[in-house]
Amino acid sequence: MTQKQGRKFYLKHFRSICHAIATYEDLNMLTDHLSEGTCRRFKAKGCSIMLLDERDNQLYPVSSYGISDKYLNKGPIFMDDKHSAIHSGEPVFVEDMQHDPRVQYPQAATAEGIIAMLSIPIKCREAIIGVLRIYHNEAIIIHKEDIETLCVMSENLGLVIENNGLKNFLEGVSAALESLPPRMFKDL
Repeated sequence: MTQKQGRKFYLKHFRSICHAIATYEDLNMLTDHLSEGTCRRFKAKGCSIMLLDERDNQLYPVSSYGISDKYLNKGPIFMDDKHSAIHSGEPVFVEDMQHDPRVQYPQAATAEGIIAMLSIPIKCREAIIGVLRIYHNEAIIIHKEDIETLCVMSENLGLVIENNGLKNFLEGVSAALESLPPRMFKDL
């Protein structure tokens, strides 16, 4: 039975999410709270946040809620499908995980009890750096405005993830520079 199309996010929820994204200092805690909150808001089976490793064109889970480790570690998730949220940069809704040719592991979805999935790209400016996935154990219709809200939330998350990566890089460069002998800075 398909759930009715009703809004899940309103301004007060969106404001709360944006505030969290802007103020959390711990990226892992932020992604964990976003996974759990999204799952609860949509009354979904589960939610995961996966980041793209551009070197091997593969998604890796960084946070999840309601999904088993067995399902998350079912095998590599390669991004070869041109219809995926990673390639299109647009949300992708899979209504039937067992019979959709875009699904890489339909048997694992069946074993996990997943019927449908919404995949939202996580972007930083124009670059797509990951996906937010919401898994449902029943057929569902998601309101268009909720999808738009999730897209904006994911773009904000993308900026935080990118800034966190740049911060880690700069801290590494700073530590490397501090380990150099002072004579190397003589002419600088």
